[in-house]
Amino acid sequence: MSDGFRELHVPGRPLVLPNVWDVAGARMLAAAGFAAVGTTSLGVAASLGLPDGEGASVDETLRLVGRLASLPLHVTADLERGSVAAAVAAAEAGAAGVNIEDAYGDADEHAALIRAVKAAAPALFVNARTDTHWLRAGDVDEAIRRVRMYRDAGADGVFVPGVTDPRDIERLAAAVDAPLNVLALPFGPSVRELAELGVARVSTGSLLFRAALAAMTETASAVRLNEPLRADLPSYQDVNG
Repeated sequence: MSDGFRELHVPGRPLVLPNVWDVAGARMLAAAGFAAVGTTSLGVAASLGLPDGEGASVDETLRLVGRLASLPLHVTADLERGSVAAAVAAAEAGAAGVNIEDAYGDADEHAALIRAVKAAAPALFVNARTDTHWLRAGDVDEAIRRVRMYRDAGADGVFVPGVTDPRDIERLAAAVDAPLNVLALPFGPSVRELAELGVARVSTGSLLFRAALAAMTETASAVRLNEPLRADLPSYQDVNG
């Protein structure tokens, strides 16, 4: 499902994009009314015992996209650093979009990759990620330089994970003529605040996967310690259905 995905990116009324690693989670989110999901590279990789950020789980991500494509929501694939072949395969599997990241490497090389992907799959929504702020202190001027390059190369949206300063977010949103995507972070601005700053897409990244791990461990510990369990969990019949 790809028609209309681009139109969901509205500055000031951001698309909240949960990131999933399996079909069951995507089905639950579709039932909860979410219009789109992305894959999470950490969730897919870690669920298979693989490292994130090294391209080890891209093939499994593409298989997951194929399994999600029949659901009543849009799907965008996290391809990590990406390649033309992987982007084309994602489009053929039914993805409406892809994320490709620069890993804070050479910006010219990343811009060239974006041009090649758009030439090979022009209908695909390419969300160009720069890692100026991811696991780094962050340089908003460098982030602006990079996202402008990626937009000029044909990117449909730009993604700056890890940026949390409202002033920097507002500068980024105003600096580039493309939807700005940021991560929802426990210590960052709320979705309402991000909307006021001009953000057009808010992703959860690995947040849901990490929350699921925490919930699993807490529930197992509660069983072991004879503590009360949540009574509002999805039933066996709900999930199996």
